[in-house]
Amino acid sequence: METVIEMRGITKVFPGIVANDNITLDLRRGEIHALLGENGAGKSTLMSILFGLYGPDQGTILKNGKVVDIRGPNDATRLGIGMVHQHFKLVHNFTVIENIVLGVETTRRGFLRMEEARARVVELSERYGLAIDPDAYISGITVGMQQRVEILKMLYRENEILIFDEPTAVLTPQEIDELMAIMKGLTKEGKSILFITHKLAEIKRVADRCTVLRKGRHIGTVDVAATDLEKLSEMMVGRKVNLVVEKPQAKPGKIVLDVKGLTVRKKTSGRAVVDNVTFKVHDGEIVCIAGIDGNGQSELVYALTGLRHADEGSISLDGKDISKVSVRNRSKEGMAHIPEDRHRHGLILDFNLAFNLVLQSYYKPLFQRSGFLRYGQIYKYSNELIERFDIRSGQGARTIARSMSGGNQQKAIIAREIDRNPRLLVAVQPTRGLDVGAIEYVHKQLVSERVAGAGVLLVSLELDEVMNVSDRILVIYEGQIVADVKPEDVTLQELGLYMSGSKRSVGTQARSEGEDI
Repeated sequence: METVIEMRGITKVFPGIVANDNITLDLRRGEIHALLGENGAGKSTLMSILFGLYGPDQGTILKNGKVVDIRGPNDATRLGIGMVHQHFKLVHNFTVIENIVLGVETTRRGFLRMEEARARVVELSERYGLAIDPDAYISGITVGMQQRVEILKMLYRENEILIFDEPTAVLTPQEIDELMAIMKGLTKEGKSILFITHKLAEIKRVADRCTVLRKGRHIGTVDVAATDLEKLSEMMVGRKVNLVVEKPQAKPGKIVLDVKGLTVRKKTSGRAVVDNVTFKVHDGEIVCIAGIDGNGQSELVYALTGLRHADEGSISLDGKDISKVSVRNRSKEGMAHIPEDRHRHGLILDFNLAFNLVLQSYYKPLFQRSGFLRYGQIYKYSNELIERFDIRSGQGARTIARSMSGGNQQKAIIAREIDRNPRLLVAVQPTRGLDVGAIEYVHKQLVSERVAGAGVLLVSLELDEVMNVSDRILVIYEGQIVADVKPEDVTLQELGLYMSGSKRSVGTQARSEGEDI
């Protein structure tokens, strides 16, 4: 099979860390080549070099057997190389269509001509099942929709070598199925795909070969069809990984979170995106909110955590009404929050790791005295968390958060929130973008919080996670709770019917009107 891309002896060094250490990789025409590795293994760095975002310190890149010099994304685009980034490269105050055509605009006599671009974008979105609103602003659409825009940007440019960096991290199971089909269809058209993912099942579904990186080094390249999941996971993390969530029988106790008649309306239209929602979370249990992205999960979490106030209803934490309480005071009352969007709501990217780890507690006596920060205590505490939660960063606690891998940014947030010993942990997509070893660790942490007597409200789009981690599942559809089931009493197929609105469990409406669940 013809080789279209070769990366030979690629080395890239950042302050304090060798991100890529003499890595060699080849991509064949018409194949899906998976790139697998732990968080911080160097996968995104390697692909960023291929796309021109970084220059290699050593090594060469060949396209169709000829050495090429890729000094920036424009060079990569001219060579037919496109990339869907893990952290979206979108302009938030631009519309969807403006983002898609940015840099390759159609003009006539110096004026933008968007009619042709609009027609082509609509055609691409329909052809590949990536429904979007061309005139919506990026700032007003969900994370899943932003991912669709990134994919359409690449398809619009007709790239022949496609880099997907964690493309399914924010997609629903149905959207993942569609994307897998799209990827296979693209290779049939002669395109070649480099596919970064932490999800071993996805690699088995679509990849032809898989290259494994660990701590910046090439561990091996294998034929996916001839390699099982256990072997892939062991190559990735260097040890055997338990792919099954182990947890003792749940022992729910007191009501920690009591939500009654919660309604959140869109500010523009007044439409209820969270519609008269009522539920309870007890200490000692993990309750999961499951649903297709865009059915009110984000708005529900914003209302619970104080990022916005609900229009109607009440929220009680340990019997205290916190409906109008600030984010900080909810935190003081015992609520912890692992947010969906780690960049917007989880971290201050230009702060270092130490300061991010004390964002929820810097004002406490341990970290300040008479209004002055106690830097020694902050760095001592941060170093302890970095060690305990295995947060990998080139310069330790002094590493700027923006420079860290997405998975290690996520681990930093999890460490900060869990270490506060919360009464209620609201965890939204906590394993998004994490490798199997880190996912195993996070699941253990969630179970440990439950065993320690906290209530855990998990919001997840991953059906495997929903079924394996939760003690009780609440399915949300169009802003309403349409099912309250236990994982052992429901199949994946039934769960899919609830999520699509095709089925409602008997008595759900009665519970939404106030009955204790």
